[in-house]
Amino acid sequence: MLHTAMRWFVRGDIDGFFGLAVDNLVQLLLIDALCRFVLGFPDALLYGQVLPGAAVSLLVGNLYYAWQAREVARRLGRDDLCALPYGINTVSVFAHVFLVMLPAKLAAEAAGAADPARVAWLAGLVACLGSGLIELAGSFVAERVRRATPRAALLSTLAGVALGFISLGFLFRSFARPVVGLTTLAVLLLVYFGRVKFRGNLPGGLVAVALGTLLAWLTGIAPVGQMPAGGQGLHVPVPVLGDLIEALRGPYLWTYLSVIVPMGIFNVVGSLQNIEAAEAAGDPYPTRPSLVVNGVGSVAAAAFGSCFPTTIYIGHPGWKAMGARAGYSILNGVFMTAVCLTGTLAYIAWAVPIEAGMAIVLWIGVVISAQAFQATPREHAPAVVIGMLPGVAAWGALMAKAGLRAGGAPMSDKLVPAFQSADVWIDGAFALEQGFIFTAMILSAATVAVIERRFRVAAAWCVAAAGLSTLGLMHSYRWTPADTVLSLAPAWPWAIGYAAMAGIFVVAPWLTTRDEAGTGH
Repeated sequence: MLHTAMRWFVRGDIDGFFGLAVDNLVQLLLIDALCRFVLGFPDALLYGQVLPGAAVSLLVGNLYYAWQAREVARRLGRDDLCALPYGINTVSVFAHVFLVMLPAKLAAEAAGAADPARVAWLAGLVACLGSGLIELAGSFVAERVRRATPRAALLSTLAGVALGFISLGFLFRSFARPVVGLTTLAVLLLVYFGRVKFRGNLPGGLVAVALGTLLAWLTGIAPVGQMPAGGQGLHVPVPVLGDLIEALRGPYLWTYLSVIVPMGIFNVVGSLQNIEAAEAAGDPYPTRPSLVVNGVGSVAAAAFGSCFPTTIYIGHPGWKAMGARAGYSILNGVFMTAVCLTGTLAYIAWAVPIEAGMAIVLWIGVVISAQAFQATPREHAPAVVIGMLPGVAAWGALMAKAGLRAGGAPMSDKLVPAFQSADVWIDGAFALEQGFIFTAMILSAATVAVIERRFRVAAAWCVAAAGLSTLGLMHSYRWTPADTVLSLAPAWPWAIGYAAMAGIFVVAPWLTTRDEAGTGH
């Protein structure tokens, strides 16, 4: 076989680097904003531990995938392979912040803890470690997971998180800052949906962020706060194994298991799909080692203080079309590491408000939601909608609780009659919120089975839901002064309800006949 040494750097790597780096930088700006303003992390924790941990995970993965591209190219006798793109998972950032770390912080505040931000960080470490371990284990069983779960169930559940926690939140923000939000949204729509590019091959994401930053300064949105004090200095990554062990000994693993397990599975399946997308673009990469390193990156992140798992990104065909090969991955890893370790992100966050890049995040949420319909059979569309509803509902419950806290109303079951008088069944929303990722996946999978008239399979999914409800991993919640949180007590009414669904599906073949016209009468 002819062996060709693919060059480490080509001209197209510069274009690919700007596209991937802008995307990764937006994730870091999100982490900065959410950690500081939502979770209340002090600078010492954010810039001294979280970001250095993220740097380790980003460098490990980016360097490996660049090396992998050269190795596969050498074996194939080619010089045109594009490395798998890699970075921090956007959906996991929101899931870990709003479904794990913020509830942990609020519970700690309600309990009178001395340092609620540290409690949130410890919960995030457990979630990140759990996700990484699931990714590692998933590298050996990824194909089985994919075959056992309908694509509609996996993608629609992810779409529900994307639509609620990403798209709607940033749509609000875009219309709160319309000059920046709508202008940059137009740029992204033009480039990504209009399938055009700017003259000079300027990356659309770079143009959007640059234009958004300019408009933010002109309209007074930027700078954000006071300029960071000088001497940010170098923050060398330091293992936080003692803190991680402390976190594992706490209640976080079981409390947030209903978030950790599904998100870890989604990372596995999403990465698997991105490897498939690369192969469809002509770059065949081995599945198992690619997924193993993906998991190693997340484990390394947790071991060094980051709460946010990494993943193989979407977009490989786009970067390949730009001419990117191996070098863009190296440049991205080195640049992100420098930004995280030198305190530079503090200055970037001061000068570049999140509004400048929010159109990119909004676009990511839209693409993930749209993919749930585009990548599944047309007849499964109802299952996709059903799978999206719990995620949107959970986001709505989060908004309701945020409104109550903003109004100073203490959380208690006394609120339920007041909401019901306005025909808002808030107790159902709070029950649906707990373990909603499981709920979405199971209901969607059962709907797919019903659409395909595999009623026993539908019943099996409902039995699984009944079991999870009995274990308290779905729908079981308790009141705290500031929140409703998973209680891990049996949720009997819902367990009975799911069992009843299973019973209906089991007897359906004897009680029904086919209605090809689809009238239901």
